[in-house]
Amino acid sequence: MEIERKWMVKGWPQLPLKLLREHNMRQGYLTVRPTVRIREEELRFDASGAPLFTSYILCFKTGAGIVRNEIEIAVPEDKFRDLEQMIALPLIPKLRRTYALTGGLHLEVSHVDEGLPTEFWYAEIEFPDEKTARTWNPSADGLDDYLNNEVSEKPGSSMGEYWEQTRVRGRF
Repeated sequence: MEIERKWMVKGWPQLPLKLLREHNMRQGYLTVRPTVRIREEELRFDASGAPLFTSYILCFKTGAGIVRNEIEIAVPEDKFRDLEQMIALPLIPKLRRTYALTGGLHLEVSHVDEGLPTEFWYAEIEFPDEKTARTWNPSADGLDDYLNNEVSEKPGSSMGEYWEQTRVRGRF
């Protein structure tokens, strides 16, 4: 189960938040309804930017909005490459930074398709339950100006929709 809220944002947060980790990612979709996605995640921590660990994930999602069913399975790199070839479209590159928030929550900010005309930024927070998700207020962490464009339950705001628009239909 995945319980998260999502916001469209402009750039990295300018508040003094503690940076926990940074990932270079590439992801693509075998299908978006239901969602079947592959993702390569290269974990980076040190200032030199050298990769510390790369994982390959096959993900299944159903539902829409704040609460969705999600199953993630680690796959070997060779199987990831096979699935990538089956997709036969350019994967979506993302740089994700994860910041610590109060109450043990994490703010994940992603920069998508850097340098392309379709480039954008978004932020997500995963929650332990639906009640916490629906009652959490960005002002609790001084983020009310940064997280002011929520799209959690707005149709067409998923990465799967973005995939269809930019890769499947080729609208770069």
